[in-house]
Order: sequence, then C-alpha cells, then structure tokens
Amino acid sequence: MNNSNSKSSQGIDRRRFFRTGALVAGGSILASATGTNNVIGQNNSVKELNQNTQPSGLSRRKLGGQLEVSSIGLGVQNMSRTYQTTIPSRSEMHKIIHTAFDNGVTFFDSAEAYGPFEVERILGEGIASFRDKVVVATKFGWNIDQETGQRLPGLNSKPAHIKIVVEGMLKRLRTDRIDLLYQHRVDPEVPIEDVVGAIKDLIKEGKVLHYGLSEPGLQTVRRAHKEHPVTAIQNEHSLLYHGSDNDILPLCEELGIGFVPWSPLGVGFLTGAIDAQTRFAQGDIRGMESRFSPENLPNNMSLVSLLQKWGIKKQATPGQISLAWLLAQKPWIVPIPGTTQMAHMKENIGADAIEFTTEELQQFNKELESIHIAGERLPEFVLQFSKVEAPPKI
Repeated sequence: MNNSNSKSSQGIDRRRFFRTGALVAGGSILASATGTNNVIGQNNSVKELNQNTQPSGLSRRKLGGQLEVSSIGLGVQNMSRTYQTTIPSRSEMHKIIHTAFDNGVTFFDSAEAYGPFEVERILGEGIASFRDKVVVATKFGWNIDQETGQRLPGLNSKPAHIKIVVEGMLKRLRTDRIDLLYQHRVDPEVPIEDVVGAIKDLIKEGKVLHYGLSEPGLQTVRRAHKEHPVTAIQNEHSLLYHGSDNDILPLCEELGIGFVPWSPLGVGFLTGAIDAQTRFAQGDIRGMESRFSPENLPNNMSLVSLLQKWGIKKQATPGQISLAWLLAQKPWIVPIPGTTQMAHMKENIGADAIEFTTEELQQFNKELESIHIAGERLPEFVLQFSKVEAPPKI
C-alpha cells in the first residue's frame, strides 16, 4: 500500500507540521464569498506539509484483477463548478491534473453528468499530453440531451442511447477509448442484460475497455457480472458513510470486483473543513443533507475528533487518516478524492504512505464503532436512485 522510498522525507515534514499544533487548532476560519459561513480551512502550516511531503510515485492496485491504477485516484467532478457554486480557473484545473500525474496518479474519474459534459472536456484537455499513461473513467446513465446538455427527467440506459453517449464522451475526452465506463445509476426500465450487451458491443469495437456500476442493487451486479465481468463498483463510501460494508464489499470480494469509493472524504467533512457552526451556500448540496444540519452536526463532530486524535498519533492530517483507513480495508479498494485545490490534491495522495499496523487498525475500528452518525447521506430525491434493481430480462 505504501511507497517506502518516500517515508523518510514525509516523516520529517510531518513532525514539523505536528509541532505547529495545526491539527489541534483545525486551521483558520474562512468565509466563502458565496455565502458559506464558518468553514474551517487549512492554514499555512498545512500547506507547507502538502507541498513538502509528496511521494515520487504512488503504489498500484488492480480493479477486477485486471485494471491497474494508482492506489489513489483523482475525481474531477467539481472542476467545472465547486460545491459552493464558484467556477474554478480552467488553467489551474489543468495544472492540478498535470501535477497529480507527475506525482503518480494514473486514475482519473469523470462523468457526462458533471457539467454536464464540461468536466469531461476539462479532463480531456488536462491529460492530452500523457493520455496513454493513465486510466480514464467516466459514467453514463442520467437522461441528458446529447445536443444541448439539458438535463431531462429520470435516467436513460437504453442501448442505442448508450452508444450515442459514448461517441460524445470520446470527443470530449479527446481519446479513442474509455478505460472504465460506469453506469452512473441503474435504470429501472432497462434490463441490465441489455445494458451490458451494448457495452460488450463497444468493447468489441475497442471504444470501451472495462465497465462498472455505481450505487447498484446486489442482484443487478450478479446479473451484470454473469453477462461480462464487472471491473469495479463505485459507491459513496468513507468513514462518514460506509454502508457498503455489509453488502457490496462482500459481493465484490466474492466476485473479484474492484471497489472505488466516491466522496471518500465525506464531501470535505473528514478533512476538518466543516465544524458545528458551518452553514452552506445556496446551491451547495451539502445544505440539503441532514447529516450536516444544524441539529446533527454537533453530534457528528465526534468523528472529526477521532480523526484529529489519530492524526496526531500518525503525524498526518485528518483527511489522510481517512484515506489511509480506506486503503487498509482491502487491496482492491481505490478511493478517488476530488478537489479543486492543488494543496489538497497533494495532501490526499500523501495518504498512500501512511500505514496502520493490525493492532492500530483494530483499535481505530473499535473507537469508530462507538460513534453514531446522525442524518442521511443524501436528500431523499437522490437516494431513491441508489440500490435500484434492473427489471428482469423478458
């Protein structure tokens, strides 16, 4: 899991960071111009840590026993629009993508729905000079007009539509193939056998190399895997929400499927960027998640306290502890933290160098068991698209 060549320099810089007391202080308080109040950010000491503790390369893992990727990927979802609704600098997003690659990241995650379309364009531009050295993942499945980008009601995984979507993806990503194509959500009106049939056609044409599912129902996974091996499942999974522990993860282990946690830092919560007084900007989906409501936040801060405690012990940031915990679960788990800030990207990939001994992991999990998160992970209108089973093939 770890890059042994980087441990010495990382340890020195983390000790310097530890002496600043920044982990205890939690950083400086920032006020967002878009209306987010009292969001905890990183102070200069954290930035110094991020800039000086980077591994020369990341360890590698395999999804589905075949697709080799860096142990930590980069989610580019917010590179066209942040949670706070601001528009990031396009050139800076390209720099982050380039720097991630220079530091060993070979796994980049996007979707047609992000933008829509615009994030795929940003990623395609960013990786153009090293496309053949990285793994590109993207997702289809929401009902989006392919000419205008207008979001239409519901989902659309009709085979003919999938093939049209992929043609647009290839153009936006500036590539001739998609390394990993996910069904973003299971379409309750299209048998999964028909979906996989369309993907198999695309695989035969060389336009898709591997495929996966996001937030699927268990039986749908089994049916899909029977038609053609599923390479990866992508679900929300983190210390804040790890609902896949008792269903999807055992199924992945049984079938030899990789697991890619989205939102592995709990939309910023696990980094210490949110405190009990945080309120969110209009348009920020976190403001609609009851786990971040004024009533539930004070209770849920106990998880951040646990991460800060272990951060001091391991001389790491809370976010790094969160990602290292995910990496320690299984060798086929590959988190894809997203960010629009260079320092945060560097901090995230630094988690690859953090090790938990067996005893430490047992102790951490024991302490984790006593923490109960209040509130739902997503609004109900979004949750209804998770764990859906595809209709039977007639």
